[in-house]
Amino acid sequence: MLRSLLITWAVLAVAFALTSWLLSGLTVSGGVWGYVWVSALFGIVNAIIGTILRLLTLPLIILTLGLFAIIVNALLLELTDWLTHYLTIDSFFWTAIWAAIILSICTLVLDLTVGRAARNA
Repeated sequence: MLRSLLITWAVLAVAFALTSWLLSGLTVSGGVWGYVWVSALFGIVNAIIGTILRLLTLPLIILTLGLFAIIVNALLLELTDWLTHYLTIDSFFWTAIWAAIILSICTLVLDLTVGRAARNA
């Protein structure tokens, strides 16, 4: 269980690094520890507030066939930006939404490759 949590945390930190590299409006300062801190904080925000927010917006997520989930993820990124000075997002509409999309894709690809390799080890 702890191993799975650490792997997920590392995958999210690498996904933040890739997202900040690909998207010029999102910056993470503080080096490696900045990525580790931002990914831990985003994981906590996503687990607690993200769950509540997704339950409250479930009808809208269903109505838009899941596209509103991108807006929810962008709001969670903005909240993480507000909570820490290591993460900086330039603007909500374009930067946060593109960051939510890129972060989701990076996390999915990394989780499929690293998670599968970790389960087989």
